[in-house]
Amino acid sequence: MGPPTPPTPPTPPTPPTDTEPDWKDPMEPASLDTRTGAPRSGSLENPLVVENVPGHVIPILEREFDDFETESTRFRDGQLEEAEFIKFRLKQGVYGQRQPDVQMIRVKLPMGGVTPDQLDAFASVIEQYAPLRKGHVTTRQNIQIHHVPLTDMPELMRELADTGLSSREGCGNTMRNVTGDARAGTLDDELFDITPYAGAYVRYFVRHPTTQAMPRKVKTAFAANDADNAITQIHDMAFIPRVRDGVRGVEVRVGGGTSIMPRIAPTLYEFVELDNGDYLKVTEACMRIFDRTEFLRVNRARARIKVLIDKIGIDAFRDEVESELRGDWVSERDFSLDEILYEHDEQANVPAARSRYASPNGDRRAFDRFDSSNVASQRQRGFSTIEVKIPRGDLNPEQLRGLGEIMRRYTGGYARTTNHQNLVLRWVRDESAYEVWRALAALGLGDAGADEITDVVSCPGTDSCKLGITSSMGLNRAVSERVTEMAIDDPLIRRIHIKMSGCPNGCSQHHIADIGFYGASIKVGERTIPAYIPHIGGAYEGGEVRYGTRLKSRLPAKRVPDAVQRWLDLYESDRAEGETFGAYAQRVGPSPFEAQVKDLTMPIEFSLETMNQFIDFNREAPFVVQRGEGECAV
Repeated sequence: MGPPTPPTPPTPPTPPTDTEPDWKDPMEPASLDTRTGAPRSGSLENPLVVENVPGHVIPILEREFDDFETESTRFRDGQLEEAEFIKFRLKQGVYGQRQPDVQMIRVKLPMGGVTPDQLDAFASVIEQYAPLRKGHVTTRQNIQIHHVPLTDMPELMRELADTGLSSREGCGNTMRNVTGDARAGTLDDELFDITPYAGAYVRYFVRHPTTQAMPRKVKTAFAANDADNAITQIHDMAFIPRVRDGVRGVEVRVGGGTSIMPRIAPTLYEFVELDNGDYLKVTEACMRIFDRTEFLRVNRARARIKVLIDKIGIDAFRDEVESELRGDWVSERDFSLDEILYEHDEQANVPAARSRYASPNGDRRAFDRFDSSNVASQRQRGFSTIEVKIPRGDLNPEQLRGLGEIMRRYTGGYARTTNHQNLVLRWVRDESAYEVWRALAALGLGDAGADEITDVVSCPGTDSCKLGITSSMGLNRAVSERVTEMAIDDPLIRRIHIKMSGCPNGCSQHHIADIGFYGASIKVGERTIPAYIPHIGGAYEGGEVRYGTRLKSRLPAKRVPDAVQRWLDLYESDRAEGETFGAYAQRVGPSPFEAQVKDLTMPIEFSLETMNQFIDFNREAPFVVQRGEGECAV
């Protein structure tokens, strides 16, 4: 059953002006021209005409950068309270770090889309403003840049904006980056390409008055097909393509999420139309209900839409949505996709075929391994996607520029980041796959095993995050090295996914990994050991999402690689024929996994021989829990 469709008047009334508080935030000076008081180009009152240029999904408002510079200067001069400034900068995608006097900027890549020129821009600003000389691909398909001084941030934002990049609403209680399947538009079993509709969704909700100060953030995903590589069931709002009587639509899911209260999103509607804008209308109704649910604002740590739905149930929530859709606000909106649909024909720009391509000469084993794990045929005959495995999601300026050149030469300029911190090159001619692999290898990015056991996912942890307890990036490296050393050739073990977070929150999506970890600590007298709590048996492939079981084990950080190896050995020796790791974990339960590492959880007395256990990965000083107040719920 679909939602009711109220009649739409031919000419929607003009939205409220700046004198009406429901549509204005006093910390949004970018909405009006300060010289004339008139609505600025690109504001909700004076919409910007958007061109469908790859990588340019979010409209750019130049004056927001001036406003950011003005407000940050006022803050540094003591003329603006910190609490107010934090709210302002979060909506511009600038997040505080655990290190003083530096910030992280989260640049949004809708559906993961990025162009060669944008990769060059990332490389340039990283060289100028980021002392660690790297950008970080996240599980939300963003690229984050860390350790940027606040004084440098306005210019960095301007330089990125010149290539169509935006950090607007990358943080804060807003509609966060809209994610999706990096191969959307190229898959055999797609009903249609969801990309244009995801782009329209982004354009509709960015800077939207309803989504500027919600109880908490909202994460959205668009699947390409029922395989659901976008993992819609862990999202606040999510969409899966459907066709009914020749009409394009989506199944709408609402109320998923990981973190401290993992929930799987139930289906709100089996079918909602796309081309008439109903999916935008339904989403706004959900956001309006969420926004005015005051009990959620009492405890921001639990103020997600999943908490509301968990409390009242999806049927009661659906009743509220249908009541909301009968409200007067509907006639005040224009849900037409005419000006916002993101339509771009990638295939029209693919590189022309050449008469000759390089091919393996001699030992093919390394390339064949890469081809089998990282290359996938597109439904468009003669083309493939190539997934670039990015260790820990980190790219330096040379790699960013090198990827841009590979895209120009071999893809027509098309690539998308993934929700596993990788990059998918699109429209690679089959004949050029070997040349692409060699070019990637020259950048240190030619490893096989994308989305396999050696492709470990982690959040930044204590490298930058205020909420981090442990160095999840350090553990990532240690576990990656261990499983690489094991030279695993068993196909079932290669399919295992390992993820770790530096705290109980879900930034690495450790809840749905086959083997997941989150950061904790162990107290030993007056000293503390960095530690991890494991989850076993999660799943997220093939349209199935399952949260892993948390073990009653607390492992010292330096012992986690040993625990992983033991669990892999246990699975290999004890599984049934063809039994996957997830199926095995469900069959045997947590006890065998806990027993296998019981000695690794035993207390450690401090001594010269055990001192290393009291120091976290990538650190030199003894471990101390230094968890600050994060800004996710500000």
